[in-house]
Amino acid sequence: MSRLQAEDPQIAGLVQDEARRQFEKIRLIASENYVSPAVLEATGSVLTNKYSEGYAGRRYYEGQQNVDPIELLAVERARDLFGAEHANVQPYSGSPANLAVYLAFLDPGDKVMGLSLPMGGHLTHGWSVSATGKWFTPVRYEVRADTGRIDMDQVRDLALKERPKLIWCGGTAVPRTIDFPAFAEIARETGAVLAADIAHIAGLVAGGAHPSPVGHAEVVTTTTHKTLRGPRGAMILSTAERAAAVDKAVFPGLQGGPHDHTTAAIAVALKEAAAPEFAAYAHRIVANARALAAALAERGYDLVSGGTDNHLVLIDLTSKGVAGKPAAQALDRAGVELNYNAVPFDPRKPFDPSGLRLGTAAITTRGLGEEQMPRIAAWIDAVVAGVAKEDRAVEARVAAEIRELLAGYPMPGWSAA
Repeated sequence: MSRLQAEDPQIAGLVQDEARRQFEKIRLIASENYVSPAVLEATGSVLTNKYSEGYAGRRYYEGQQNVDPIELLAVERARDLFGAEHANVQPYSGSPANLAVYLAFLDPGDKVMGLSLPMGGHLTHGWSVSATGKWFTPVRYEVRADTGRIDMDQVRDLALKERPKLIWCGGTAVPRTIDFPAFAEIARETGAVLAADIAHIAGLVAGGAHPSPVGHAEVVTTTTHKTLRGPRGAMILSTAERAAAVDKAVFPGLQGGPHDHTTAAIAVALKEAAAPEFAAYAHRIVANARALAAALAERGYDLVSGGTDNHLVLIDLTSKGVAGKPAAQALDRAGVELNYNAVPFDPRKPFDPSGLRLGTAAITTRGLGEEQMPRIAAWIDAVVAGVAKEDRAVEARVAAEIRELLAGYPMPGWSAA
């Protein structure tokens, strides 16, 4: 970073501060990870200088001799990794990818069915504050109050009654395995397009630690970061029959030129995800999440659905007498980074909810294993107890212990030395 330091020391200092923060904290935000040095290099390459509106072989700018092969590699690797007939690697992020699905298959006012946001769904699955809930008619399904799991009987009954044109499965706070075959059967029965949003679990799907929606859903959207451990970008996978509509929706429907440096980094991440060691990594993510969930449950924490099948754990703090927001803020000060989150049937407001959401992808990348999960649960418990007692003294102690632990676990792409 010598050139950045010379040109803009203020920004350089903030970047270095962020790197140290990532190094010194237990990062449990379920949507975050650490990318490899190779992905970092591709993201920061001279490809950021290029403009490549269109698709490979059909560009509106000249000088694509190197960009076209890069995009074609990313597309080929995505198809091979997920077993999909078609892949589009141009969406800028997950929300634009989901918007492209609407543009491809729906008209304004059409019905779209998705998991309710407070139940673990995503804003772009038809929630009221999103364009998807304003421009289309939302139909929302929920989880069962007694199990915290998606009520597939309700999904079918709603779909038969409302006849949505599009059904989403997946979400942003779903700790259990998604039943793609059951959703596919409901979509066939009702004549809806089934879209699977696997932004959170794409790395687990790629590594064989979660069932794949490919072969069940006609369209699959995903970000390329999170458990897939790539850059901040997105992809849309589809059947060959749906390919033309998807591509037209992405460009020229929603976007101009793709971000070629991100495309290259996606290609690198997909190559990494195809390696045998990535499959082992994906299974370790799940093992760590289950171990952490068990350790939290032993300390009396109420877990939505009682545990997890993937990377994500959702905690309801109601029984602890603490709200999610102050708990998350205290944990951040103590060196544990996660986010406050609504839980199903939450009586509190979205900006001050009852829960915490955490995930194990980033700490698994750092090399932490199941043996460390009880200690992390103990740190979380100590800080939450401190919030309940309005005692912040524990935070500095926990932060120091975490720094000491993490000093022995290298961070990809940065060294504290």
